[in-house]
Amino acid sequence: TEGTVTIDGHDILEDPEQAKKCIGYLPEIPPLYFDMTVLEYMNFAADLKKIPKDKKATMIEEVMDMVKISDMRNRLIKNLSKGYRQRVGLAEAIMGYPEVIILDEPTVGLDPKQIIEIRDLIKSLKEKHTVILSSHILSEVGAVCDYVLIISHGKLVASDTPENLGKLAEGSNTLNLTVKGEKDKIRTALGQIEGVKNVTVADAKEEFYQMFCELKTEIEENWL
Repeated sequence: TEGTVTIDGHDILEDPEQAKKCIGYLPEIPPLYFDMTVLEYMNFAADLKKIPKDKKATMIEEVMDMVKISDMRNRLIKNLSKGYRQRVGLAEAIMGYPEVIILDEPTVGLDPKQIIEIRDLIKSLKEKHTVILSSHILSEVGAVCDYVLIISHGKLVASDTPENLGKLAEGSNTLNLTVKGEKDKIRTALGQIEGVKNVTVADAKEEFYQMFCELKTEIEENWL
């Protein structure tokens, strides 16, 4: 309802075309044309993204090699397995080498072998791109993500590494603080914060106090 959004310096309202060029997006169900061959679809995607003609053929080959669909180039998309369809959708998202790649539930409905292949592909992508993965499956997030944001009802409720979030999900976490001020006032102020179960004050050094706060957390899987 208010504010601005910029993507790589481009305002999404004032310069939408350039802003969108910075993003590659793979929805949960890839938007494929089943009556096209893989190569036809790659050419179509390249034209939509206005890839220069002198670079289009090379980029298509590079992208298909990256997601390992080169041997399927002449197959109709409707005859591909779901795993390969995901790869074709991912190739379309990568086309043009955008800075940011957004993947929505990329492994839903895949068999275990396909899930491992897609996970490995995502890990290889993050070497050159920022990859944002949206998923309700915690094991999926833990397998491929370096940093996790948990959103509940439109609000950010937690953000940390998967390892630290795992500790939070166990029920409690300890936060160490070095605070300058009066010991009793600091203890009272911290104790009034929602979620703080216990405050312990270590030995004071001059006017600074080492505070150990045990935080109670309630993170559920369906918040992700």
